[in-house]
Amino acid sequence: MEKKISKKLDSRRREYIRAILKKDNKNLKFCVLGAGHGGLAMAGHLAIKGFKVNLYNRGRKRIRPVIQRKGIKVEGEIKGFGSIEIASTHIKECIDGVDVLMVVVPAIGHRYIAETCAPYLKENQIVILNPGRTGGALEFHNTLKEHGVKQSPFIAEAQTFLYASRALGPAHARIFSIKNSVPLATLPAYWIPGILKIIQRAFPQFIPGDNIFKTSFENIGAIFHPALTVLNASWIEETHGDFEYYIQGASKSTATILEKLDKERLEIAAALGIKVMSAKAWLYTAYSATGKDLYEAIHDNPGYMGLKAPDRLHHRYIDEDVPMSLVPIASIGEMLKVKTPTIKSIIHFASIMRGIDFWKEGRTVNNLGIKGMSIKEIRLLAVTGEI
Repeated sequence: MEKKISKKLDSRRREYIRAILKKDNKNLKFCVLGAGHGGLAMAGHLAIKGFKVNLYNRGRKRIRPVIQRKGIKVEGEIKGFGSIEIASTHIKECIDGVDVLMVVVPAIGHRYIAETCAPYLKENQIVILNPGRTGGALEFHNTLKEHGVKQSPFIAEAQTFLYASRALGPAHARIFSIKNSVPLATLPAYWIPGILKIIQRAFPQFIPGDNIFKTSFENIGAIFHPALTVLNASWIEETHGDFEYYIQGASKSTATILEKLDKERLEIAAALGIKVMSAKAWLYTAYSATGKDLYEAIHDNPGYMGLKAPDRLHHRYIDEDVPMSLVPIASIGEMLKVKTPTIKSIIHFASIMRGIDFWKEGRTVNNLGIKGMSIKEIRLLAVTGEI
């Protein structure tokens, strides 16, 4: 009986994908959730490309200029003005009739977005976390279940964010660079080809990721952001971030610590039977940056030129990337009995600096719903969505 229900559901979902693919671009509708640096850039870019775009934000302050100007000015790698259909703090009107929801909020907001969307989401909609950080798709799926959603929408997560971008002012964004390729995975993995056919119409840079655990463990922000911020804490506090974050912040000794963090991440992924890219290989894939070590590769990346450091420690590079990236990686490492002394050190120092117990606040095997699972069960979950 369960297999018959599953086959019927899969057949219906294939029809949903076919229906979306039949739409021409001017009728393919997006909602970008989040009006920060990335959300403004993505919403403006999508609109410039000719898609219908809604923009949701929890607070009205950031979207008021978008409402007044009826769009977003984009400069840099992409130039133009993108007209926005609806900009609102009301989630229902923003996602009603939308084909693709592009979630562009810090990962600490994923649970909130899932809770807010839960009463209104339809199973024929696509939700993409940009990016999922580590365990984003799992957390989003589990949250919808907790809030009574029986038939979940298509859920996907990007390995990293598509742009290096900044908001320059009200309704104004600059895209410094666009990555060459960004892996995307769905839960379960067998929906990847269908979802990619849809999203590649807007962003051909998205490529297939193997599964959500691979995209989660190829979360390179986990390696760069917390450690660079912690290790440059005094410089950030003294100058309020008035230095180039990657180019000046990643000295040779700092880059050596980043490499150690990266090694621990690779070892946990290997324990799961997943082969993931090193941070150095990722820089080459995303930006064509090369070098004999991570230090040289970072400094060979033109996409990092001119990007300033955070102006304070109360920043998503700590408050998001530690609990939503480093904590789940270390938690999975503990479950698999893989030692992570460098990762745990950064978590510990960040917790002291911010006065927050990030172990308590972060994603762990408990709240990701995988505590006690065998490697076989974890891999089965990623591929089929079931245990």
